[in-house]
Amino acid sequence: MKFFYFFMGFMMMAAASAHAQYSRYVVQFKDKKNNPYSISSPAAYLSSKAITRRTRFNITIDSTDLPISPAYIDSIQSVPNVIILNKSKWLNQVCIETTDPAALAKINTFSFVNVNFPVSVKINPAAPPVSKKFDGYDPVTITTPPNVVNGIAGISGVQDYYNYGNNLAQVHIHEGEYLHNLGFHGEGITITVLDAGFLNYDINPLFDSIRNQNQVLGTWDFVDNQQSVAEDHPHGAWCLSTMAANKPGTIVGTAPKAKYWLLRTENAATEYPIEEQNWLAGAEFADSAGTDMITSSLGYSDFDDPSFTHSYAQRDGKTAIISKAATLAVQKGILVTNSAGNSGNSASDAKYVICPADAEAVLSIGATDANGNIGTFSSWGPNGAGKLKPDVASVGAPAIVGNTTGGTTAALNGTSLSNPNLCGLIACLWQAFPEFKNTEIVDAVKKSSNKYNNPDNRFGFGIPNMRVAYQLLEQEKIIRNYKQELGNNWIKAFPVPFSDNLTILLKAPVTGNCVLRLLDMNGKTIDQKNVAVSQDNIVTVSFDRLKSLSRGVYTIQYNDGKNKTTLRVVKQ
Repeated sequence: MKFFYFFMGFMMMAAASAHAQYSRYVVQFKDKKNNPYSISSPAAYLSSKAITRRTRFNITIDSTDLPISPAYIDSIQSVPNVIILNKSKWLNQVCIETTDPAALAKINTFSFVNVNFPVSVKINPAAPPVSKKFDGYDPVTITTPPNVVNGIAGISGVQDYYNYGNNLAQVHIHEGEYLHNLGFHGEGITITVLDAGFLNYDINPLFDSIRNQNQVLGTWDFVDNQQSVAEDHPHGAWCLSTMAANKPGTIVGTAPKAKYWLLRTENAATEYPIEEQNWLAGAEFADSAGTDMITSSLGYSDFDDPSFTHSYAQRDGKTAIISKAATLAVQKGILVTNSAGNSGNSASDAKYVICPADAEAVLSIGATDANGNIGTFSSWGPNGAGKLKPDVASVGAPAIVGNTTGGTTAALNGTSLSNPNLCGLIACLWQAFPEFKNTEIVDAVKKSSNKYNNPDNRFGFGIPNMRVAYQLLEQEKIIRNYKQELGNNWIKAFPVPFSDNLTILLKAPVTGNCVLRLLDMNGKTIDQKNVAVSQDNIVTVSFDRLKSLSRGVYTIQYNDGKNKTTLRVVKQ
């Protein structure tokens, strides 16, 4: 990994033969034949939460949801000297550990096996951790931030729901306080954090709130296959603090009331493609647990063994296992955010976004300072024409994070921090509009950004504004309600009967200008509205101050030069 504040690297490598130095392999299967499970009975293999998400957003249950054929698993397990480390139904593969060439040869004889390829050497648990260079800064820049007086009050002129303390600026740059002040703090949203460890999260006073309120739903370590994640690397705890810390006056995260799954998928001491497989397994776990969002400040391009390295061409969003996994997670209705990377200062192709930030479906996030200036280390989007990356940017140059002890804060550089900082606010936004699917929320976030009409390959669409995103979704919600109100009609009046006010709901049949007249019972014009309209766009036109009108039947007359119609309305 290179953590984002720094993590990077993996591309599937098909090995022609097994090499003695490798001990972990991915075995891919050709199909899911002889499977006792069926698409028509998903309750047998999907959790109720996972099914609810699919039903809620009209997501079709397909073959990727089916478990791997149990007979195939049994056959692999029957081979001597083979341990299955984890499984992926999405990509129909398992990760195994073996140092026995005969075992690999036996596996290759199975008719249902498509291919096996190495993903890691055998890690010696007794060996000391490797001191890895964190991309962008070496050593990582960690400083004590200045004290900040409460109050967005000092910025926006209002007293806020939260006293953010030191991380005020990284919330305010997105007007995140707007959502918090409306009552959206992440309640009802589940976020799965995939990282390298969450050192001391279980005793850190900054996380008292999520512990006391049972907001940590569970943990799992996919590296060591154990439950505890609190003794490993601090990177995940730093990321988590930008969302979940809740110490007023010191640091309040962007989604302090969300619920969290904390999953370790990254081994910070080494860099091998097995970490992408772990990420895939973690994402599938998150899906089964019914998570709404995955945030990952991990990414991959280069490895300790250069033969695994993802070239620039391979960072296309479609090649790396982790990019495929992230894309499938989004297809399952999960909103996935990921750090863009920290190699922006590189003179080579390494400066471009890494996997899975390269996946089109993933919201990849670059880093700025609190004034909106791009962090020089923030990775670039692809060179030349094509998709836009990163998608957006948030504060990470530096960001305020929670220290792993003592309940204090520090300043830390990296897209690792810009990613969860924004992810938490997006959780609050989705809380406000739960009827919208993941891609619609992401679209609103992009459209709210300050460079939406002039994007580039450093900022993407720019710095999102939560007030604007909220208003965009509110307007879209109104339009959807209007569409439902219209049904098969293109013009409708409400309320009927009316009293003081009358509104005309109109889905214009043409682009141009139209005239709407309110006529009395004798055909006399009471009021007239001249309106510019666009074909198929919904507009509302209001006639107000009608209280003095007599009771009776009135007429609305519509004319756009090509279409004419009338509506009868009743005044009560």
